[in-house]
Amino acid sequence: MAQEFRTVEPARGSGFQSVAVLVGFLALTLGVGIFAGLVTEPNVLTWYPTLAKPSFNPPNWVFAPVWTTLYVLMAVAGWRVWRITDFDSRALLFWVAQLVLNFAWSFIFFGAHEIGLALIEIAILWLTVLATMLMFFRIDRIAGWLFVPYLAWVSFAAALNASIHLLNPG
Repeated sequence: MAQEFRTVEPARGSGFQSVAVLVGFLALTLGVGIFAGLVTEPNVLTWYPTLAKPSFNPPNWVFAPVWTTLYVLMAVAGWRVWRITDFDSRALLFWVAQLVLNFAWSFIFFGAHEIGLALIEIAILWLTVLATMLMFFRIDRIAGWLFVPYLAWVSFAAALNASIHLLNPG
């Protein structure tokens, strides 16, 4: 029997606690972006320009607004799922896992300059984002849809990572 996607009325949908948890989700995701940026930014100015890149490589200024938007969408999606499941859910465990993997990619690619290892890591990240999105769809349809742009961007980032890996052997 196919499982139907649905939106469930939240158990923790209003009040100060809900707003505080949303702020916590936003702080966590945006904090990940800020700390990853501390490793990324100096390398975008020094190491990254030395690499051969594919024609579809976007200009550097594109990344910050895209990632900021995605971090906000991730936070809202996680918060919506929390409102229904509380913190004791497999879906939120996957949400945390994808956030950790997201954070790690910047350190592997930009910090360690390990393009091939970063490609393996982003493949694992992609699978984790997909799994999280599918779990979110089962709990809250809007939360699932909030993850679609993230999966699309990680797909693009993986293609970019793979191209840079191929263009910069050894």
